[in-house]
Amino acid sequence: MPNESSRLGSVCVYCGSSDTVEPSYLTDAHAIGESFAKAGLKLVYGGGGVGLMGAAARGAHAAGGAVLGIIPSFLRGREQPFDDVETVIVETMHERKMLMFERSDAFVVLPGGIGTLEEIVELLSWRRLDLHQKPIVFHNPGGFWDPFFALIRHTVDLGLTPPSLLNAWRAVEKAEDVTPALLNWDGEIDVAGEPATLRQLT
Repeated sequence: MPNESSRLGSVCVYCGSSDTVEPSYLTDAHAIGESFAKAGLKLVYGGGGVGLMGAAARGAHAAGGAVLGIIPSFLRGREQPFDDVETVIVETMHERKMLMFERSDAFVVLPGGIGTLEEIVELLSWRRLDLHQKPIVFHNPGGFWDPFFALIRHTVDLGLTPPSLLNAWRAVEKAEDVTPALLNWDGEIDVAGEPATLRQLT
């Protein structure tokens, strides 16, 4: 499979919108946004100025990167758009998710709650249906996403999901490894049959 990173111009971030989280999650989100800017990658996100969303957008913006926020009008009060960046106002969550998908060449998943779960399950479902082959990288600090990965593996073990879906993403623990995971995306199948992780960069 050709190297997907050669076509990367923009990266969508799915993540939580709560400020009442482990502080390191916010610090990491800011650093990841900053790393996108330094790599010349545009950040596409849910448009909010709070939580990990706001931290990632501020990190990218402060480093001089391009940022596109997409937010439904009914969430403007709750998620407080970050007005210093380009923001598109839509009417529904469906419009938001579709526009985020269409404007992005790859996806990064940071810690998040039920909304983030909804987004990533839909993204993986579309991958399962061969509707896209875009890179997907999870930031997995302290094994945050391990229960989700175990659930997907459970559905595979019961014959409800094809094993190939386990190769649809990479997972990295450290914030500084997220952008390299995107830029070194190789699309290779992990022969061990486990969710592929970042290859050693040497």
